Amino acid sequence: MMDGLLLHLYNWNIKTMKYPLVLSILAAIACLAFTNHKPAPAIPQYKHVIVVIEENHDYDALIGSKNSPYITWLSQNGALFTDSHGIGHPSQPNYLALFSGSTHGITDDRCLANETPYTTPNLGAALIVKGFTFKGYAQTMPSVGYLPCYYKTSTLTGQYLYARKHSPWVNWIGTKANNIPASASLPMGYFPTDYDKLPTVAFVIPDMDNDMHNIGAPGDDAAIQRGDKWLKENIAKYAEWAKTHDSLLIITFDEDDSRTAVNQIPTIFYGANVKTGKYNEHITHYNVLHTLEAMYKLPADDDQNASPIMDVWK
Repeated sequence: MMDGLLLHLYNWNIKTMKYPLVLSILAAIACLAFTNHKPAPAIPQYKHVIVVIEENHDYDALIGSKNSPYITWLSQNGALFTDSHGIGHPSQPNYLALFSGSTHGITDDRCLANETPYTTPNLGAALIVKGFTFKGYAQTMPSVGYLPCYYKTSTLTGQYLYARKHSPWVNWIGTKANNIPASASLPMGYFPTDYDKLPTVAFVIPDMDNDMHNIGAPGDDAAIQRGDKWLKENIAKYAEWAKTHDSLLIITFDEDDSRTAVNQIPTIFYGANVKTGKYNEHITHYNVLHTLEAMYKLPADDDQNASPIMDVWK
């Protein structure tokens, strides 16, 4: 549109020979064009990023709910994505997609202990090769580099607390190509209180009583309340520290609990250089992963169809 207007004025200038007037108009339009077409800010390369993955709840069950006041507060004071979606059902493919850009053909929650370690590209290995650091922290994981499928039954809900299917990096522990060391897979007790000692990127996985997965008695509201409380007690101090220490918090969910194709989930960015507001572009776990890859100039993973998130940065 701007190019067409400039050409029209140029032709009129030639025909009427009104050079001074037209040149003034052209100069004003050019100035306006440059003023109104500033490039979007680049994705910051943060000192630290924490990605917390919660479980099995719809966007509408959390944002604005009395059961999740802290998540709601983060959504009001950070960047809230109002059209964010899991990539499928059940849980495990979503975790694999977020960590590696592929579901690896997995369509269920079966334990992958006998099918791994994978040697495919992934976020953790890519960070390490580039001289950055990665660690995964899982609540109720009993030991460093733990490989079994489950650990410990909850006295509250009667269900398992730790599940390997929610700790995707475990599927790449090894010594081959694209593998990560066992020392990068840690129980939550290793999460530092001195946040300067955090890795470049960390995945944080609450156990299944605290990530909203285990419903049990007295029901779904209680599961959300437990998850929200755990998040505030364990992550809120980092969130506020991040705002003044060049760091970022990402909160997302694996999938909704409706088991529908819509699969809408909350995703929130909170921290330094993030513009507060609601963002309505359609995003999935692949967009979040590609944002982290772009942030640290990592090689792109196998999925090339999802763009990095570019519009939330100051």
